Amino acid sequence: MEPTSEFKSKSGLKRIYSAFFYSIEGLQTAIRSEHAFRQELVVFVIGTIAALLLPVSAFQKLVLIGSMVIVLIVELINSAIEAVVDRVSLERHPLSKNAKDFGSAAVLLACLLSGASWAVVLVNRFL
Repeated sequence: MEPTSEFKSKSGLKRIYSAFFYSIEGLQTAIRSEHAFRQELVVFVIGTIAALLLPVSAFQKLVLIGSMVIVLIVELINSAIEAVVDRVSLERHPLSKNAKDFGSAAVLLACLLSGASWAVVLVNRFL
């Protein structure tokens, strides 16, 4: 029998209920404590309003909004990586730096994807 964490999730509907509230708590914590997430959230809100107002197809609106959601998702994963690295040790170490840099690079790629998505849709629509 494998050792089980006391924090291991419950089963059934209770698990779904708990997971939903843990997710809300995670979003609230990210908004309170992660400056980059707050900045990206502002861009997301403004971008979503702009995308909904643009005279483009529903699919193109989905691409524009979805690409910004991907940035938020990757930023949350990056923040989680940073929190775990800092939890393990605040000491400077090449592997810790790599983990944080990889997470940051993932956010950069997500931002580039979102920017490219916006560029393609806008150029296709207006030029």
